[in-house]
Amino acid sequence: MVAYPDVTVVCGDPEFLDGRRDVIKNPIVLVEVLSPSTQNYDRGEKATLYRMMPSLREFLLVRQEPVFVEHNRRLPDGTWQVIVHEAMTDSIRFESIGCSLPVDEIYFDIERY
Repeated sequence: MVAYPDVTVVCGDPEFLDGRRDVIKNPIVLVEVLSPSTQNYDRGEKATLYRMMPSLREFLLVRQEPVFVEHNRRLPDGTWQVIVHEAMTDSIRFESIGCSLPVDEIYFDIERY
């Protein structure tokens, strides 16, 4: 099974599944933006697939409305920790790539009704 995330982060050279070069096998961080029509698949089967990728250290599931970011992080023992961010003042720390992302930057310039 192949999945296409919305954002992919690779450290070093990308490794491709085949000659088409459209599937990366060694992501470190992935991001999925959830939509009403795909969120069950993205949070279920796709998230399970992501957790089975040996190179993957962290992935985000980002709901469009309301503010909700689920940060999935692989711990040193191989288990997964889930941290939920629901405040614009939160900041997401990506241990695997040594940087932080303020939640308000994810939702920057999004109109709220």
